[in-house]
Amino acid sequence: MREIAVAGAGLVGSMLSVFLARRGYKVTIFERRADFRKSGGYGGRSINLALSSRGLRALALLGLDGKMREKALPMYGRRIHPVAGSEGYMPYGKEGQCIYSVSRSALNQVVLDAAEEAGVQVFFNSKIQQVDLKETQLQVSVDGGPTRVIKPDYLIGSDGAYSAVRAAFLQSDRFNFSQDYIEHGYKELSIPASANGQFQLKQDALHIWPRESFMMIALPNPDASFTCTLFFPFEGATSFAGLKTSDQVKSFFEKTFPDALQLMPDLLNEFHENPSSSLVTVKCYPWVKNRTLLIGDAAHAIVPFYGQGMNAGFEDCRIFNELLEYFKDDWEMVLPEFQRLRKPNADAVARLALDNFIEMRDLVSDPVFQLQKKIESRIHELYPERWTPLYSMVTFSDDINYADAYQTGQRQKQIMAKVLSQPEIAKNWEKLDFLSIAEQLQTP
Repeated sequence: MREIAVAGAGLVGSMLSVFLARRGYKVTIFERRADFRKSGGYGGRSINLALSSRGLRALALLGLDGKMREKALPMYGRRIHPVAGSEGYMPYGKEGQCIYSVSRSALNQVVLDAAEEAGVQVFFNSKIQQVDLKETQLQVSVDGGPTRVIKPDYLIGSDGAYSAVRAAFLQSDRFNFSQDYIEHGYKELSIPASANGQFQLKQDALHIWPRESFMMIALPNPDASFTCTLFFPFEGATSFAGLKTSDQVKSFFEKTFPDALQLMPDLLNEFHENPSSSLVTVKCYPWVKNRTLLIGDAAHAIVPFYGQGMNAGFEDCRIFNELLEYFKDDWEMVLPEFQRLRKPNADAVARLALDNFIEMRDLVSDPVFQLQKKIESRIHELYPERWTPLYSMVTFSDDINYADAYQTGQRQKQIMAKVLSQPEIAKNWEKLDFLSIAEQLQTP
């Protein structure tokens, strides 16, 4: 029985371990944090996740989608909150299509429990001291004890954007690596349930307060609360650095998020006590050195604005398992093929995530952008085989590669720019020749 060591018991490490254990491998996970299921504290990022088709497909293959749905709420679109005026609504896709709001810790518990049930051994409070890529071994200290040398047949680094396993790759020859921080960070806030235990906002959508250079979002939880996230510059005139006192914070929210402020009784405490965390895109290559693999955020961390980080990681796990099946568990064939297939898609979804930040904070309240979405929705409704909006390709499909979706989306963007430039388009858009627009997508 071949032995696999996995660094990281987060979402991707836990899921991949389930796939591997069910294939008959002896799998051991080394996790630097304590067991959050016992401690009650989750040491990872706590931004709510938006689970969509790619992640759901992987969970369904393991029979875990039902357990996930027990802890999640469906969101059918964006509810847009301007500074003044009435709330707007923009559906994500066709009627009935939705993504799911689920807490990171709740989903992590589902896949981690499944890993242990499959026979995976998990060592918490494990600090990786050193990784030897040539010998495929790692030195680990568990619970502050003496260093142990682990020599698995294969080592998988699924230990996140600041991967200890990837650190060993950085010391090797011909390894390309970049990490790029955007000027914005994020801070978690909350909207609690009402006094009688009800949602204070409509629970069927992701709520967004777009403010051009920054934004706040809110995702529903099963206890009728909302997890809010403020995406905000670290520095500058309007920034985390500029909001130091309670009076400054209160004045800013009164001016910028007036409808949300009245629903956030603990705002000042949360704003001062919760950390302002950074947002990074990580790219590297190769993902394989000898018999060690990087996967998930360790290989391709992205910003959260398309809701695809976890979905892309779960898709990694599914495709890795499919390759094991296809190559009859020949890892010497699987490892290079996995990185060949996934690297272009990881790069594509990184671009998509950064582009979508601009869309969410700047464009969702723009009448021209809203008109574009209406036109694209009508084309898709009439000619679904010819035109699928980019968001639907990414979010509601599990068989269109991210790279292909990105390229198609760029072509759609060019076509729609010409359509929207027509005179009086806002008045006459329903009279457009939608078939001819759709056919342009197939024209070289």
